[in-house]
Amino acid sequence: MYVPKTNLKVMSEIKVADVSHHDQRLLVHEEAASTQSLTGKRRLASLDIFRGLTVALMILVDDAGGDWPAIAHAPWEGCNLADFVMPFFLFIVGVSIALAFKRVSNKFDACKKVGFRTCKLLFWGLLLQGGFSHAPDELTYGVDVTKIRFCGILQRIALSYLIVALLEIFTKDSHEETLSTGRFSIFKSYCWHWIVGASVLVIYLATLYGTYVPDWEFVVYDKDSILYGKIQSVSCGVRGKLNPPCNAVGYVDRQVLGMNHMYHHPAWRRSKACTDYSPYEGTLRHDAPSWCHAPFEPEGVLSSISAIFSTIIGVHFGHTILHFKRHSARLKHWISTGLALLALGLTLHFTHWMPLNKQLYSFSYTCVTSGAAALVFSALYSLVDILEWKRMFLPLKWIGMNAMLVYVMGAEGILAAFFNGWYYRHPGNTLINWIKEHVFIRVWHSRRVGVLMYVIFAEILFWGLVTGVLHRFKIYWKL
Repeated sequence: MYVPKTNLKVMSEIKVADVSHHDQRLLVHEEAASTQSLTGKRRLASLDIFRGLTVALMILVDDAGGDWPAIAHAPWEGCNLADFVMPFFLFIVGVSIALAFKRVSNKFDACKKVGFRTCKLLFWGLLLQGGFSHAPDELTYGVDVTKIRFCGILQRIALSYLIVALLEIFTKDSHEETLSTGRFSIFKSYCWHWIVGASVLVIYLATLYGTYVPDWEFVVYDKDSILYGKIQSVSCGVRGKLNPPCNAVGYVDRQVLGMNHMYHHPAWRRSKACTDYSPYEGTLRHDAPSWCHAPFEPEGVLSSISAIFSTIIGVHFGHTILHFKRHSARLKHWISTGLALLALGLTLHFTHWMPLNKQLYSFSYTCVTSGAAALVFSALYSLVDILEWKRMFLPLKWIGMNAMLVYVMGAEGILAAFFNGWYYRHPGNTLINWIKEHVFIRVWHSRRVGVLMYVIFAEILFWGLVTGVLHRFKIYWKL
């Protein structure tokens, strides 16, 4: 349809897409918005950049965290840089859900798409983190199905996506497209989302504090341990504890998943109780508590139920884009909500009511990380979609538009494993190891700095350039 050019300066239509929906569109009004028609199509770049930034953070903390423990996952309580990655992903998924299902013409077809995408996420999650892939360090593959890991990053995203997307689809007719006046009208319009969110929290908190955790035993499967093959016991017999051995999150996973199917290298192994090298990884102390040798699932059942709330908060921010007409109104709502979440989470942590804990996905952790996501997204929206400072963020934008490709090939080390398969005389003599050692570590005369520079330039920037070329040819990995 033709629209006169005089209307173009009043409003614009922003095309919003996640990695798999490049044809979904969203109306975004400028500050001087009026009731005239919208034209001028462009992507909501801040969402792509936020997704790309999160993938880049994942690569950074995974590959440099061993030398820089301050950015790696906190051993138990606390919140390091790595602990923001998962909530950021879930927040972005929530925003994308609100935009993707802005209009639902056929609920059955929409549910089929949601179910199919969920299955694909579960498949890739099991393949990459179930134990089948040993990339990039080992040139082998395969897993004993009696010890396959059921949970992981993509599996948690799949669960949150499934629940919140179905909620969005089936409550679409329960609210008006035009909000009524009032400060809390957007909350009232989407009351079913908050009812589900509150239900999730009640289930999580009731289970966390109300479940009795008995004594338990496990077999040590770490072949490097002097206790390999031996049965270890852990004394609990308590209710409502949030310490590593006796929390309800671990108990539920042991009962539902089975210890053979849990993660066998939990972050708590870097705690002072377990190793003298803390906060670095190292051999466990001879007098370390028995639970230091035990498995623990950081993406387990109960913690993944709690994680759904992060996605619901993201959906709320997507709804704000749909209903608030002015940039200033959106930013005011986002920033105030983000600051309120941060204040609540930090208050719960420092008053010791509920400490920040990524392994448990505590409510305080949900608030702090969601509040941080709100502020980061607000900053990117201001810089990119309002001020249009786009060039400096192009590598992150390209990564965000091909996030699945970079996650599989980069973060999970599939491409690195391919290159490591071509070595000179010894499996350690690979092109990647040579570049890391001679181009970065020796140049900087420091392993820590060299590894950090390698990850930034040879991994993150490399994938920014690769995805830029793929974007040039409109090549994307879609789920």
